[in-house]
Amino acid sequence: MLWFVGLGISGFKSIPSEGLDILSKADIVYLEQFTSPIGKSDFDKIKNVTKGEFKPAKRWLVEDGNEILQNAKKKKVVLLSYGDPYIATTHIELRTRAIKEKIKTYSIHASSSLTSMIGECGLHFYKIGRIATIMSEMKSLTTPYYLIYKNIIEGNHTVLLLEYNQDKDFFLDPKDALNGLLETEKGQRRNVISLSTYVIVASRIGFKDQSIISGKISSLKKKDFGKPPHTIIIPGRLHFTESDALKILVECIDDPFDNSEKTKKISIQMMEKYVPMVKEALGEVEHHYKDQKEFQKILENAELYIQDAEKFLEDGQDEVAILSIGYADGLVDALRLAKGLKRKM
Repeated sequence: MLWFVGLGISGFKSIPSEGLDILSKADIVYLEQFTSPIGKSDFDKIKNVTKGEFKPAKRWLVEDGNEILQNAKKKKVVLLSYGDPYIATTHIELRTRAIKEKIKTYSIHASSSLTSMIGECGLHFYKIGRIATIMSEMKSLTTPYYLIYKNIIEGNHTVLLLEYNQDKDFFLDPKDALNGLLETEKGQRRNVISLSTYVIVASRIGFKDQSIISGKISSLKKKDFGKPPHTIIIPGRLHFTESDALKILVECIDDPFDNSEKTKKISIQMMEKYVPMVKEALGEVEHHYKDQKEFQKILENAELYIQDAEKFLEDGQDEVAILSIGYADGLVDALRLAKGLKRKM
């Protein structure tokens, strides 16, 4: 028998009463600490309430899962984890394996810092987009950068979890994470992250010393966020009720504002660049063909493709708009080549 029990977000005191009852009856309790740290006081309280064998579980033990599953075939086993047990995909995978091996599984859910911090900030939970983790290695930041971009384009908020290494007692500092995103912007240049981007840093959600600070990155770089764990939230399109709540619930260094206003879809960025470029190129070749009627149809088609591209973009048909401007560019290029004209870069 294998129980998945959530510890909640406030240490020992947030364990559900049903969970405490299960802990006292279990043969083995594995306390998983790699998703978030647990203070010594709470650690000792959990250990004291456990009547059976108590085993702190490192990441490798849970990810491997063999020891836990073998014991669960004959004994009452509990995997106790911070927050809700199924926020971690590792735990879901372990439960799936257990069921395949005919081991009975049970769940006791609890609050999660991921869900709790959204309400603590006053944001609408249904506007949370895909979640990403930021690691200390700069080369890994391209993925979260593009996830932020996609979320902002859709008007959604981005939750960024920061690297925690239990073995090294390492927590990624929010300022290092933000600096990494700024460096990534220099290479990607999609106008997603800048010193003026509005950001929320939520620290130690559920603890007595909980802190939530928001403002422009330029302002946050001067702050000390205190003890970890920390989470970064990059808002997308803010509803006025979210902005009003942020001003009251959160320490706002700067007034909340909409990050989505400055970030445009890649297709729109492309169109803003290529439509004027193709129009200028068409204007340059037209006078070379003003007395040649057999080429007038090609010139007209190029002009129509440009007009179609602008109309398709206006109607939200981005892909078709790009195809149309591509066709126009191709026709203009053909006319240029026919006259031996060089293309301006």
